[in-house]
Amino acid sequence: MHGPEPVGWMLVALCGAVGAYCLRRTRGGTPGQRREAAGEAVMGLGMAVMALPASAVDPPPPAVFVALFGATAGYGLALVLFDGEHRLHHLHHTVGALAMLHMALAMAAAPAPAHGHHAAPSAHPASAAATGALLVYFALYTLLAGARLAPAPDSLRLPETAASGVRGGRGAGPRRAPEVAAACRLAMGIGMFAMLLTV
Repeated sequence: MHGPEPVGWMLVALCGAVGAYCLRRTRGGTPGQRREAAGEAVMGLGMAVMALPASAVDPPPPAVFVALFGATAGYGLALVLFDGEHRLHHLHHTVGALAMLHMALAMAAAPAPAHGHHAAPSAHPASAAATGALLVYFALYTLLAGARLAPAPDSLRLPETAASGVRGGRGAGPRRAPEVAAACRLAMGIGMFAMLLTV
């Protein structure tokens, strides 16, 4: 990754943990939920590999990322068109895959000495405009996703039945699973925003 090495390692840890958790989610749920979890696992793990500091690890060829995220974007677009049940969710993943494809193409277009997991800043107007649009999208996404996760003041106090369920240990998992999945998507949105800043 082009940028400070500590930031790169933090992104590797964040995106790798999210990808591993999403991979675990593929073992349960409905077929649609498993599909969503698989897509998020590919994105999280792919982001972790792309964020590896170039000064510490030799990067894979940019063509690998172009092929991976190009295929992911195409698959996501097909789901947007033909799976009406989770269309907005698939659309978000398609935008994420296109953002990764954009960064991979920037890597491929960079001069050889600047090759890393991100290219040096590009002066091409179209590339700069695409980067700016993606930054705005992920900034808004993370703000809205964070606001949805924040508990309302009245919800900070659990009802007695819910509190007893949490204390007992059983029943807390199913109730918290959607929130954890949403937090993973928020983390990936933050990671995507940080990675786009280096393009």
